[in-house]
Amino acid sequence: MDFSRHTALVTGANRGIGLALTQALLSAGIQKLYATCRDPESMPELNDARVEVLALDITDAAQIAAIAARTTDLSLLINNAGIVAAGPFEGTPRAEVVRDMNTNYYGPIDVTRALIPTLRANASAGHPAAIVNVVSIGAFANLPVLGGYCASKAAALSWSQGLRIELARDHIEVFTVNPGPIDTDMTASSDGPKTAPAEAANNTLTALQRGELDIFPDPASQYMISVFKDNYRGLEALFSEMNQQLTEPRVEADLIAAS
Repeated sequence: MDFSRHTALVTGANRGIGLALTQALLSAGIQKLYATCRDPESMPELNDARVEVLALDITDAAQIAAIAARTTDLSLLINNAGIVAAGPFEGTPRAEVVRDMNTNYYGPIDVTRALIPTLRANASAGHPAAIVNVVSIGAFANLPVLGGYCASKAAALSWSQGLRIELARDHIEVFTVNPGPIDTDMTASSDGPKTAPAEAANNTLTALQRGELDIFPDPASQYMISVFKDNYRGLEALFSEMNQQLTEPRVEADLIAAS
């Protein structure tokens, strides 16, 4: 992937991995970048003429339509925005499970569906457009303290796989990024090992340049996927051990922060 030939849009670009990806893309020579977030006033000043900050709540149909109308030069979509709302399946209010699904699954679907015509129009055999979905290592096995979140990310992973097949004939590539613990606002209360967002973002761009379809941008996710590849139930067993060590019902940020 040659970033200098792309115009990118990043959702949830104002902090965490989204901000780090935005900064990394600028350093990598991106042609133009739409940095989107729910509150444009919360977007840090990047002092770069290539950046246009736009309001986008990925669960708001009107804002999605406005973004689609504004970004007709788009060739690289990065679906990063997401939340962690739902914890254990027993006792977690259904509304929180729905909120995770709406933001982590249905929201990216709606954004992508609205932007596919533009991506298709700006793709070619020699210069494919691309969709990058920030998912989670938690999509590969469920950690109960993050039960609803992991389920929404598993749905996002499955959707990404289907979309990859569906859009191949249109010269639109589909990638997933599956982080483990990243040092973002979500993990502020954690004392455990965490990867810096900038490191995860730079590793992601390097993997995109290599054409890796499923990216594991940090040591924790790389270890966890190696366990999964050796024995898919092994990752479930690892998560079970981790879950037993937890005493708080909502410490999701201490272990998996993928959005």
